Amino acid sequence: MAARPTGARKHPAGQLPGSEMDEEILAELAKELANAARTCVPVRLLSERFPGLTVQDAYRIQRINMEARAAAGDRIAGHKIGLTSTAMQEQMGIGEPDSGVVAQSMVAPGGGLLRAADFMNPRIETEIAFRLGRDLPGPSDLDTVRSAVAEAFLAFEILDTVFPSWDITLVDSIADNAACAGVITGPAVPFDPAWDLAAEKIRLEADGEVVAIGEGGDVLGDPLKALVWLTHRLPVLGTPLRAGDIVLAGSVHASLQLTPRTHFRATSTRLPAVQLRVD
Repeated sequence: MAARPTGARKHPAGQLPGSEMDEEILAELAKELANAARTCVPVRLLSERFPGLTVQDAYRIQRINMEARAAAGDRIAGHKIGLTSTAMQEQMGIGEPDSGVVAQSMVAPGGGLLRAADFMNPRIETEIAFRLGRDLPGPSDLDTVRSAVAEAFLAFEILDTVFPSWDITLVDSIADNAACAGVITGPAVPFDPAWDLAAEKIRLEADGEVVAIGEGGDVLGDPLKALVWLTHRLPVLGTPLRAGDIVLAGSVHASLQLTPRTHFRATSTRLPAVQLRVD
């Protein structure tokens, strides 16, 4: 995957640039991306066609599509945080995190079978994930976030893009739901606030061969800090964090191609393994 430096300014959590496009145009772009995902026919980069597209515009496109899914009967299960590790930022050429929404229809337990042909250009990441035990309605510090987590587990995130390649910018990624196309969950265990998740060592195997390694500290120094970042970003978008939500903290390694006829298995220091077979 080619890295594409964007030269984009980083936006501190809680600060988004102003919208440059009206709601009717954003709704049309949201419909275009949704149609591309449904038909598996890629569309041109939004950043090339609309140079004035802002981060706020991109999040609005994302939200329009998630509101449409909810209106059709889907349920919001949580959120994913992306681009939280140096490996992923370097791979994508994007220098700041982003976030996407996880719908219930996108979540499946580990151990099942996934068809690579159901996606356009799928990739896989291994992440530490959380389930919240109570609401986090506004910006929170590390101690508050730690006390709100009820469970932790390993997860695979399946990435996909409606664009012709992965050579995308931050606004393209955000508008496309931060590239989140699926979540495979491992068994959850009660979260101990005393755990040092930064020291959690993670290995990803493909057909028994180690293909990636990482540790919790690769995610902003501590995966809980990614959750802190999300508590500052989501209120700006008008989206609270609720008890029961799952949150993926971000990949501990560069993403890998989701290859057919492959058995993926990830393990870590204390969290149960997560597995996935790809057809």
